[in-house]
Amino acid sequence: MSNAFDIGARLLYRDALLLVIDKPAGLPVHPGPRGGETLTDHLDALRFGLPRRPEAAHRLDRDTSGCLALGRHAKALARLGKLFSGSGVDKTYWAIVEGGPAEEAGRIDLPLARRSDDPRSWWMKADPAGDPSMTHWRVLGRAGGRTWLELKPVTGRTHQLRVHCAASGWPILGDAIYGGAPRGSALHLHARTLSIPLYPKRDAITVTAPPPPHIAEAVAPLAAQAAISRAPS
Repeated sequence: MSNAFDIGARLLYRDALLLVIDKPAGLPVHPGPRGGETLTDHLDALRFGLPRRPEAAHRLDRDTSGCLALGRHAKALARLGKLFSGSGVDKTYWAIVEGGPAEEAGRIDLPLARRSDDPRSWWMKADPAGDPSMTHWRVLGRAGGRTWLELKPVTGRTHQLRVHCAASGWPILGDAIYGGAPRGSALHLHARTLSIPLYPKRDAITVTAPPPPHIAEAVAPLAAQAAISRAPS
């Protein structure tokens, strides 16, 4: 990323309370201890006449691409915060994993805790004494020793999808923390869709982000094989 990064071109949805952008992989949302460029550096470009910049209403890992919701002002952030902290928002992710489950769909119910007491560390581990964490998954395609999964987190723990997949025996492709990928690999995890019931008397706002090139390339053979499998014999 650079200051030439055009965040406006990645705007997927806009109304008086909410913006949804397609966050690129590799760009952290908030400043960290090491400094460097963050999404926050670019949010002034999304004021659209308001006195303050929008702010992220939930977390999305630096290496995860896709839908990120922004509240346009304090009241909007408060309303979105309640939805995201509960179970009001339906979140759908795509992941390409190494290997894959034997079944076609299922649920991972595995508590998570931090690996370290160091407040600067966000690495997680499966821990029976940790916070309850649940993910629903469904197979979208299989080919070449990889599986394309749809993941729906019920809870929103840090690195939940990455730890749940790795602990199940099928780490996400490119995961250098919880899998065996080399450092600097592209993580194949994408926040595909958000469905946000922001307005009580309207349908939920549903926004979908296109997969970035590295995920689209990995999905192509899996989607092709899935189409062959579904074709009538």
